[in-house]
Amino acid sequence: MEQLAAQKNWTDEERLELAAQLDAELDAFIDGLEKKRYEEGWPEDRWQEEMDKHPFFMKRAPQPGDDVHPMFEGLQKLKYDPEENTRDELALNYKEDGNFYMKHKKFRMAIYSFTEGIKTKTDNPDVLAVLYNNRSAAHFFIKNYRSSLSDAQRALFYKPDYTKARWRSAQCAYELERFDLCTQMCEELLEVDVDHKEANALLHKNKMKKLEIERNQRKEAVEERRRLAGFHRLRDAIEQRAIKFDDQKVGKKDVISEELLKPKFLPLEDHPVHLDKDGSTLIWPAAFSYPEFLLSDFYQQLPETTTMRDCLARLFSEQLPYDKAHNYRQGNVHVYYENRKVGCVHKVDEEKQLAEIIAEKGFFVSGGALLFYVVPKDSRVEQEFINERRRPMVYS
Repeated sequence: MEQLAAQKNWTDEERLELAAQLDAELDAFIDGLEKKRYEEGWPEDRWQEEMDKHPFFMKRAPQPGDDVHPMFEGLQKLKYDPEENTRDELALNYKEDGNFYMKHKKFRMAIYSFTEGIKTKTDNPDVLAVLYNNRSAAHFFIKNYRSSLSDAQRALFYKPDYTKARWRSAQCAYELERFDLCTQMCEELLEVDVDHKEANALLHKNKMKKLEIERNQRKEAVEERRRLAGFHRLRDAIEQRAIKFDDQKVGKKDVISEELLKPKFLPLEDHPVHLDKDGSTLIWPAAFSYPEFLLSDFYQQLPETTTMRDCLARLFSEQLPYDKAHNYRQGNVHVYYENRKVGCVHKVDEEKQLAEIIAEKGFFVSGGALLFYVVPKDSRVEQEFINERRRPMVYS
């Protein structure tokens, strides 16, 4: 090469020959290099995923459980390090996080961020007012109206002229039916801005809702007084007849309660004993049980003036579907009631009215209803029923 360089004049042929020689030497050098695959780059099929993880390119904040880029961890530490930030700066950082979550409708995460901002104990009233008001908004969107109202009121404590917080207070007060507070908040807003359309509309809406609820409460109060008066008349009628109940608590005053009179049989539960329109006759729910089949028929309303014969006529107006032998028919059955307190049964006189049967010494209303047992007359079923009920009975 030195010899070539020493020459002062080059012919075209010599220049071409030198260029070819240099190209050949370069190719030989490259071919002699160690073959090694580059493995430090992002895989072609996952480059977008990897880019989204990089703190400079990510489009959303990492979620719990995500792999976090080391650079992101470092930035987070720098952002939330008390030694690198003042209390105000920390509070504002958390506020920015909360606003980000609010924008993406992650309201619970927003509440957490605003709460962390409040925990920084910044003494800047403007910053605290914003944090409380923003947290109030997050609570409002998930219908936590009590918490939202509390935060909005707290924001007003730090910033009394905070219009947004006052408006949020008015909205929450309306939802919580705190009508006087809603009126106060709306009127204070209108003192500052007489043309505040939302406040004017809510003030009217609040007034109408208050009037409606007060009207409904008056109706409910009248209905409750009417219901109680009816119950007292019913209770007096029962006490005058000296009617006894299986589960009556003896020895206590006013033992006749609405719960005691509520039927425990599912088909009868909406039809408790009551007085007729004239207030002279008790109307009873009743169950007629067939021990042979372990089934029952129910009557929701039987006047106490009805005779047992009338009851049987209604029961057997059609043949019982499970009575294949047609044993259950009027004139071929006996009716009993049970005195569980002494463990015995009593045969019912079919000619008696229900009022007379109920008044008998051994009759007790059971589960809020009249309970009778029907068996074929002079049958094996009847004898087994009587023997079974004569066994000693134990009650807790």
